Amino acid sequence: MTEKIKLILVAPKSSLCEALEKRFSQLPNVDVVTGKLENLPTFDCMVSAANSFGLMDGGVDAAIIKFFGYDLQERVQKRIIDEYLGEQPVGTSFIVETNHPTHPFIAHTPTMRVPMDIAHTDNVYLAMWAMLLAVRKHNRCTEQKIKTVACPGLGTATGHVPYNQAARQMALAYEHFLSPPTYLDWRFADKIKSRVRYGGDMGFNFPPEIDYDQFD
Repeated sequence: MTEKIKLILVAPKSSLCEALEKRFSQLPNVDVVTGKLENLPTFDCMVSAANSFGLMDGGVDAAIIKFFGYDLQERVQKRIIDEYLGEQPVGTSFIVETNHPTHPFIAHTPTMRVPMDIAHTDNVYLAMWAMLLAVRKHNRCTEQKIKTVACPGLGTATGHVPYNQAARQMALAYEHFLSPPTYLDWRFADKIKSRVRYGGDMGFNFPPEIDYDQFD
């Protein structure tokens, strides 16, 4: 098992919250809240569902900057330039201090290169997985641990990912995070690829939803 964290999944639309509740119902330490990230009373780290260039002027990112201040964007962009030479890939995430007394961190986590439709991709899974790994790495390397992560419905606004698909990919990443393998082989790799379902078809199709666990 990996280190225990608590997830607060928050969205302003009840239909998205219903999709998240359904997909995360069997997973531990998860609360689903109908509302806005900035109105949550308690969390250590807020997930910025970002673009690759740290341009935080729209959607959830704009609310984050309004809440924490414009200098947060400057620190995010400096990290992107220093660590990624100006473009942070989808599938990566890093932790940035906010200088807020009760909400000390954000996880800058691109779901897309620039604002675009990502409905027929596995970007939501990649982003959720990267965020969880970034929190894990932070907790292993620093004394000030992240115990509670507030996360929006990734890819569901500008990205146009259907709510059920976004919730499925987010839950799958969290499930894999909670139960990592003890060894790696092609059987495991094929299972992960099949469960994620997207990739390799240029994104033209929604793959069928199949319970691959029945073949274990």
